[in-house]
Amino acid sequence: MSDTTAEPNGAPRAAAPAPDHPPLSHREIVTILVGLMMGMFLAALDQTIVASAMRVIADDLKDLAGQAWVTTAYLITSTIATPLYGKLSDIYGRKKFFLFAISIFTIG
Repeated sequence: MSDTTAEPNGAPRAAAPAPDHPPLSHREIVTILVGLMMGMFLAALDQTIVASAMRVIADDLKDLAGQAWVTTAYLITSTIATPLYGKLSDIYGRKKFFLFAISIFTIG
């Protein structure tokens, strides 16, 4: 046996290298998925909190048009922050940024 396989034209091709880590167990996969879903739940909860507080915010601004500005500011901030946060997490590690975001949300 060798570590090469034949291409359709007969030329040898190197076999794919073995992964450096063992495959994840079912329990590890479920744990990872639950953690990611909890993070998504926090994002949905954040939007629900903002939507519920919108009437109080508009009353404090004494203007119904202010409600539209608050909504717009929230969405623009979220739109700008998402790709920046994604790029920083690509550079420095997703797990660190994910845990940092959950910590900030919990503290807030």
